[in-house]
Formats: sequence, structure tokens, C-alpha cells
Amino acid sequence: MSPNQPLAQSAYVLHSRAYRESSALVDFLTPQGRLRAVLRGARGKAGTLARPFVPLEVEFRGRGELKNVGRMESNGVAAWLNGEALFSGLYLNELLIRLLPAEDPHPAVFDHYAATLQALAEGRPLEPLLRSFEWRLLDDLGYGFSLDTDLHGQPIAADGLYRLQVDAGLEQVYQLQPGLFNGVELLAMAEADWTAPGALAAAKRLMRQALAVHLGGRPLVSRELFRKP
Repeated sequence: MSPNQPLAQSAYVLHSRAYRESSALVDFLTPQGRLRAVLRGARGKAGTLARPFVPLEVEFRGRGELKNVGRMESNGVAAWLNGEALFSGLYLNELLIRLLPAEDPHPAVFDHYAATLQALAEGRPLEPLLRSFEWRLLDDLGYGFSLDTDLHGQPIAADGLYRLQVDAGLEQVYQLQPGLFNGVELLAMAEADWTAPGALAAAKRLMRQALAVHLGGRPLVSRELFRKP
């Protein structure tokens, strides 16, 4: 395909904001990565489609980092999210905007995002879905680490204590200190066994630690939604 030809691809809106008089500046997730584009006539029919959790087919025009939206059509059934499922979807969107480099193809992330939205819409338990998405995203971006071996390649001991060295992996320690993980919890995470006592809570702490360095110290706004009464 010529670089001058419009490229149509599957997409979801991650975020949209007003731009100039009647346009919107939209961040899209596509199999080709995160794309930012100007949507003209955003107050018309196109604007009603340009909302989160709606599967789209979008034609992007332009070769620069800021593209223009040509044709945009619905490409399936929207995931209708309410309550904490909606907050979870917004959290995924913010995570992708913050972590996913622009125009860096990650088709597996796109597929997992679409599957996670569907699972949220079906009312499946939130915490395992969020932990799985965080883990898969980190791994696909090259930030993953082993959950069943430590940074020296030794098997995780069920009765051991470990801390996360974000740039290397899990390190066994022999003195109590804040932020440690039990080996038995790590092994449960490795098997995605969320019935194991403490596994989900430990996974949430582990993902917080693993994500923090890549978020540059800026908190995620969407996390605050879960704290509101």
C-alpha cells in the first residue's frame, strides 16, 4: 500500500477532547499502536461514535504523528459498562495512554483490550481482569519478569520472601521489610490461581510497584474513581 493511501483499521477511542471550533483531538488504540488524530465535525454524527468502548473502523490520513480521521464507522457492538466496570474501563484507557508509545504496533495488546472490555461488560470479577491486563501490557512492552523464578534464575520458594527489583525481577530477601511478597503468593500469581489466599491482594501490590516506575511518578487519575463513595 502506498504511504499516501488512507489506512483503515480497527480502533477504539481512548480519550477525546475539544479541539478548535468544531473538532476533537482523539487518542485511538489500534493494532498498529496508539494514534492521535483530529476528528473534524465532532459535534455531528462522527462525534457520537467517538466515545470509549465502541469498536470502530477508522480511516487515518496523513503521514505525520498527528493524523486526520477520514472515514469512521461502527465495527461491532459497544461494550456497555456501568459502575466499577466503567471505572475499570477508564483505568485501562488511561494506562494505555500513559504507557503505550505512539505508533508502536502491539496487536496483542489491542486484542487483549477488546477481550477485557467484553469480559467487563459480561460482569466478570474485576480484579483478575485488571491484574491480567496490567501483566500482559507490561510483558508486551518488554517490562515483564518471571513470577516462578527469581532474578538469578532460581525457582521461587513457597516459603520465601521476595522484593521486586523493577529492572531485573524478583529477589529473595531474608529480613522483613516493607513491600515484600510471599513465595506462595507469587507462585499462585504465576498460575493465575486467584482462589489462593492473598494472591489477588499481592498481585495488586506487585502491579502497583511494577507500573510506578513507568508512570514517572504521576498518579493515575482513574484510580481515584474507585475511592469515591
